[in-house]
Amino acid sequence: MEDYIEAALAAGHIRPSTSPAAAGFFFVGKKDGGLRPCIDYRGLNAITVRYPYPLPLVPAALEQLRGAKFFTKLDVRSAYNLVCIRKGDEWKTAFHTTHGHYEYRVMPFGLTNAPAVFQALINGVFQDLLGKCVIAYIDDILV
Repeated sequence: MEDYIEAALAAGHIRPSTSPAAAGFFFVGKKDGGLRPCIDYRGLNAITVRYPYPLPLVPAALEQLRGAKFFTKLDVRSAYNLVCIRKGDEWKTAFHTTHGHYEYRVMPFGLTNAPAVFQALINGVFQDLLGKCVIAYIDDILV
């Protein structure tokens, strides 16, 4: 945990917090054997106004692959860390650990609107290519 906190502080993804909010922090295992930080944002998510941006339907996306002989899959690494939290809202993402109290400056996993916000960003980046030669599903991109 200490390594994660130090790296996230150095990267500017988190900062020390004085927020009155504090969600629990823990790690879960990833398929590759690494650890993914998880924060229990159930309380925050329960009162969050939902962002209505739709996620693509997987069957419709797969239908676009019909007849394709070659494609490349790209995975946007640390995708959510590319999206900054709106200035003034960082305190809402606060979490506590045995090493201190912190808040995110970038979008963490676990926020209810994170998938929709990131999908909107990716669709904006690839807007001229979607449906032609690119399929984007959150942080997975097929070319």
